[in-house]
Amino acid sequence: MQAAQVRDALQRPWKHGEALELAGLTLTEPLDLRGLTLCGVDFTGARFESGVLAAGAVFEGLSWFTGASFASADFSGALFTNDARFDRVRIDGPARFDHAEFRGTAGFRAARFTQSADLSAAICYGNADLAEARFDGPTTLVGTEFLGGLWAQDTLLPADADLSGTEVHGRLWLRGARIGNAKLSDRAFGMAFGYTFY
Repeated sequence: MQAAQVRDALQRPWKHGEALELAGLTLTEPLDLRGLTLCGVDFTGARFESGVLAAGAVFEGLSWFTGASFASADFSGALFTNDARFDRVRIDGPARFDHAEFRGTAGFRAARFTQSADLSAAICYGNADLAEARFDGPTTLVGTEFLGGLWAQDTLLPADADLSGTEVHGRLWLRGARIGNAKLSDRAFGMAFGYTFY
């Protein structure tokens, strides 16, 4: 499939329990989904060799990107109305999830961000999973709200990662988490309500 075909297929009406099957897809051209309303999709293991532009997109169904690779990824201002799975993704260019809204699970377990990662002013209503995620470049979570807790076991953040104004409501799991060479503490966050586990 070409990027235009994928774009058209994703705009079909969403039906509960259905997802467009695109696992293992390779796209060599940019996938531009900006501002569109999209059905559920399974992009497990997909390769986006020229990146994804999904700023302001509405993902109405389940959104599975597990194990996908991106040249770059712009999901700024995107709305995920169901679970969003970015587990084990690799993003080799700028990664933007700023101002995104996750109404289901926000899964980034073992994700790899090799350049800049902007997750500022995002809001996660369900559980957010950053366990084993690795952030290699400039990283910001300024003003992000985790309303369903944050799982960050063995997460690796750069020393200058900015977590100011970040709020965690519920469990904050930080066992093995590092910011630079230091142990990540709940004091790095703007506010942490509930129990913190080290």
